[in-house]
Amino acid sequence: MSSPMTQTPKIFDRALRARRRDRAAAGFAEHAFAHKEAATRVAERLEEVLRSFPDLAILGAAEGVFSRAVEGRFGIERIQQFERSSELAAQAGAEHWTQDALPLEAASQDLVLSGLDLHADNDPVGTLIQIRRALRPDGLFIGVLFGGDTLAELRVALAEAETEIDGGLSQRVSPMAEIRDLGALLQRAGFALPVADSDRLTVWYRSPLDLMRDLRSMGETNALVDRRRVPLRRATLLRACEIYQQNFSRADGKVYATFELVFLTGWAYDASQPQPLRPGSAKSRLADALGVTEQTTGEKTGRS
Repeated sequence: MSSPMTQTPKIFDRALRARRRDRAAAGFAEHAFAHKEAATRVAERLEEVLRSFPDLAILGAAEGVFSRAVEGRFGIERIQQFERSSELAAQAGAEHWTQDALPLEAASQDLVLSGLDLHADNDPVGTLIQIRRALRPDGLFIGVLFGGDTLAELRVALAEAETEIDGGLSQRVSPMAEIRDLGALLQRAGFALPVADSDRLTVWYRSPLDLMRDLRSMGETNALVDRRRVPLRRATLLRACEIYQQNFSRADGKVYATFELVFLTGWAYDASQPQPLRPGSAKSRLADALGVTEQTTGEKTGRS
């Protein structure tokens, strides 16, 4: 048994998040615009890869949106889906996944997709290591998750309102990691050729309350373990809506919300993959390629 010093800190209440997704399942497909957009863009990235992926596993299947985007394409013959919400799992025909351990055998998959799930993972590095081990040599991982700019406008409005009305602030919106930190996770997990990039969605709403309803309908409300348990006071909520309207709206009164989708791509190591050259093994000089005169470290450039 690991000691308390080595246990992974529990930042997110995974059971609470699953219950909220269960509650949202009935109308999930109507509000899951971010999941649909993420699935479309995952498929676009796969179109650029010139190889087949017979065995695919999807982690965070939602109601089947990611499976629908790729099935019958990319040489995919078998799809396994896993979802932490029992209600969404039933809709997708997926396995209900509740454990920390990945439900995949070692070297059993050609492709693993993670669909808007890693941003609420208490141990993303551990999960990525398990994904890498589940891939066959030269197998591909593509993960999509919400990045640090997601709901930036709502964070500002809630923070200012709580400070003004309640004399302090609490974390009402779950934190999201920055893209540079997420890219480093791939390297720590041992993926070859790691890449992290992001797309931003700007979504317009009639009011901030409509945005909040959308988040509830996606099961993406605050699931922090250390969240404030006291509901937002009505006066604070109304003030937050005023601040949001004043700072993040257009002439017709509609307000916007930012959703940053971060895409993580990495490969399981294989000897056939491009390898970096050893230092000193170059066969031509950079100076020749640039058409300039090479200088030693002892020479100076600039004014005399």
